[in-house]
Amino acid sequence: MSESRETPAPFSKTPGGPRGRIAAAWERFLSVESASGVLLLAATCVALILGNSPAAEAVHRFWMTTVGLEIGSLQLRLPLELWVNDGLMTIFFFVIGLEIKREMVLGELRDPRRAALPIAAAIGGMVAPAGIYLLLEHGQPGARGWGIPMATDIAFVVGCMAILGPRVPHGLRVMLLSLAIIDDIGAILVIAVGYSSGLSPGWLAWAVAGLGAIYVLRRSGLRRIAVYAILGTFVWYAFFRSGVHATIAGVILGLMTPVRNDHGRRRFEAVLRRAGAIYGGDAWQSLAQRAVQVCRLQRALGQTISPLEYLEGTLHPWVAFLIMPVFALANAGVEVHVSALGHPVAVAVALGLLLGKPTGILLSVFLAVRSGLARLPERTPWRLIAAGGVLSGIGFTMALFIARLALDESLLASGKIGVLAGSALSAILGMGLMRLCSRRPAA
Repeated sequence: MSESRETPAPFSKTPGGPRGRIAAAWERFLSVESASGVLLLAATCVALILGNSPAAEAVHRFWMTTVGLEIGSLQLRLPLELWVNDGLMTIFFFVIGLEIKREMVLGELRDPRRAALPIAAAIGGMVAPAGIYLLLEHGQPGARGWGIPMATDIAFVVGCMAILGPRVPHGLRVMLLSLAIIDDIGAILVIAVGYSSGLSPGWLAWAVAGLGAIYVLRRSGLRRIAVYAILGTFVWYAFFRSGVHATIAGVILGLMTPVRNDHGRRRFEAVLRRAGAIYGGDAWQSLAQRAVQVCRLQRALGQTISPLEYLEGTLHPWVAFLIMPVFALANAGVEVHVSALGHPVAVAVALGLLLGKPTGILLSVFLAVRSGLARLPERTPWRLIAAGGVLSGIGFTMALFIARLALDESLLASGKIGVLAGSALSAILGMGLMRLCSRRPAA
């Protein structure tokens, strides 16, 4: 049977149905992350330049400027740096929660057999770096930083793979992205369990009550984003006061977001019919309160897709192009000295990323394949798995975030230098190995 060679319409490039929507979501995700990696690199360079310039002290004072918010008897006064790290980054973690939920329900993590390889790789890629760090820092003041080299930075890894282009096989690309998402889950658990202190049961109970209210409203079918935004802000504040790191609120809220819309297609068709009846012919010219009617139509169209799809599509560009670069500006401006690269904490972090990541990933993948739990992706020999493991040592965003939680001020700069050095070396070496290995025919 011959296939049609007609060129599809622009809006029909992606196949219909759930698979088409998943493919389209992946394409949007990759394009945003790739561009975000470039912007994140630029913001990091700017922060490093400022941090090593005569303006370094003025920049530090700027980020330490106290900004307050007061509502009745509730007030919150924090330095700008903490508003970024505990406030804006909650939205970053919310989007991570959305991505995890999508992958667990619709994506690669839905099928246990397909998920086995990235899960095994991620576990090894978290345990080995933490083990190397503890081996070097056991009994030392910096021992609490064991979680710093555990997570892979999706934006930078996607940016590197975009530069490499077709040299990265599709199967390896999917494995590395799934690995990075699972890494995020591990990092979230590390933050919740390893770096929460001074718990307040009362505020924790308020946080749980707020989450319960959101669950009840969600089950009742309420789709008003403003209501959930208000309740979500309250949950964030309760977590902040409870002693559990406030960004965990973002992850939980993301995981609670519905991923399906069972009536989406029928509702979309109904909205189109209604729009045609209202705006067709001469009706538009005589329509009263046209702005109100257009707003209603926009709201109705927004309800034709799932809340998760709508929120991820809306927030992901803001996170990628604003929140993450601002985070880099606020946290990457460390003063760099050659002697600082030899500090024990910097060495432990850098080696955890540069050696621990590829070693743990390669060993875990080997055990999973040999035991029959998983198999290598198509057209992906072992040498490319090893190169991908080195590339996964880029741990920028989450590593800097955990460093701020784990290390005191006397060690924080060394931890940041270790993150920057380990991530940079992993990116350079990983891309070089990927280019070298991809020239040879696959085994």
